[in-house]
This record gives sequence, structure tokens and C-alpha cells, in this order.
Amino acid sequence: MRYPLLLAFSFLLLVSCATKKEIVYFQDMQGLTNQDGSLSFEPIIENNDVLHISISSLSREALEPFRRKTGLEGNIGNSNPTLQGYLVNSEGNINFPVLGNIKASGKTREGLKNELKSQLSEFITDVVVDVRIMNFKVTVLGEVNNPGVYSISDEQVTLPQAIGLAGDLSEDGKRENVMVIRQKDGKQEVTRIDLTKTDFFSSPFYYLKQNDVVYVEPSLKGVKKSGFIPDVPALLSLFTVVLTSVILITR
Repeated sequence: MRYPLLLAFSFLLLVSCATKKEIVYFQDMQGLTNQDGSLSFEPIIENNDVLHISISSLSREALEPFRRKTGLEGNIGNSNPTLQGYLVNSEGNINFPVLGNIKASGKTREGLKNELKSQLSEFITDVVVDVRIMNFKVTVLGEVNNPGVYSISDEQVTLPQAIGLAGDLSEDGKRENVMVIRQKDGKQEVTRIDLTKTDFFSSPFYYLKQNDVVYVEPSLKGVKKSGFIPDVPALLSLFTVVLTSVILITR
């Protein structure tokens, strides 16, 4: 009687343990060593983005007509600085003082900066323009240690970096099936990334875009912990008690 019980005990012990292939990231990293590292990313401005646009010149008087009046100047108690930015409307435009509607959606920051500088140079010879996306953020949900919404100040973040901001995947996170949800041309685009491999380093989802959502599914172990499936460690403990009792009784 003892041998079947010991065999069952050994089986439960094995299935309750995670394997190296389920936990380790980038398991084929040796194949990435000599690859070209020139992959770069520049965010594209989209509808509903909020832009911070600053202009400067040696002539403060020349700048004055182009300064946007929001009614919030000097309001130290204002807790929402995005209200002072330029909202890209549903038609993809911003309304810039004197210049009127300027197409912003679909352009890079550099592209919009050059467009504004070209038009402003007709009025201000030494104008300097800077454009930033104020609402660049990504959301990380699921089996990570610190899920939440993260603002990215330099407007560039990779998928591994976003997961790092969220405190890394928990032990119960499914590393080979991480979901990235992205809005493109008004539609939701979903892809699944295998973090145990490095092939996604050259994919369009290596760099995250503003408003991307990353979702980490629970592994089978995580599902068991949630109570949907009986927890193997709990069953293992119960089995150990029963096995010990049976051995003592049959002696």
C-alpha cells in the first residue's frame, strides 16, 4: 500500500513546482548578441493627446501675441497642468494663437516642431520651439507586483522597462503570453508577447506607445491560488497528513 501512496505523493510534488522554462526571461539571449542595436522609436502624435508647446526668443515683445492665454496663469493651486497644454482635437488639429488650426495628429514631435518653427519664423526670426507629449502613459495590469498607470516623462519606454516600473511579474505571471493592447486608427489592436524569447525585440511592440495597456495573465498556479482550481500545495499538505496517518495505522 505504501508504494502507490509514495508514487502519488511524488507526482503531486512535481506538478506543484514551476520549471525553469516557465520563469526565466529571454532564454535564447545568445542569439541576440550580434544583432543590430539601431532600433529606435519616436512617438506619433494622436487625437486627444495633450501637447506642451514652448516658444522662446530674445524678443519678449515679439513672442507675446503667440502666447496661449488659458486663464490659469498664476494659479498656483491648479492641480491639473494638462489644462494648460494644447489638446489635439478629433480632427487632429491644435489651435495655435495667431496661426490658427495646425495639423498635429500623425506627426512626430520633431515634425510638428519644424512646422511651427517654419510658420513662426515669418514673425520671429530667432524663434526656438519645443514640443512634448504631456499625457504619455502606459497601463500595466494583471500578475505584476505593482499594477497601475505610469507616466513616461521622456516619451520612450520598452515593454521590459514598463514591466520593471510595475515591480516585475509576480511568480504567478504567465511569461510566455503577455498581452499588449494598442489603439491604432481608432481600433483596438491586440498582440501577445513571449518574454521567454527575444524575437519581440525587433517587433513594433518592443517600444510601447502612449496609452498602451499591458496585461499579464495568471499561470495555472495563479489560477489555482484564486480558488478556481484546488491549490496543489494545499492538497499536498492534506495528502501528507493522510499518508502519515495511514502509515502509522498500518504498522
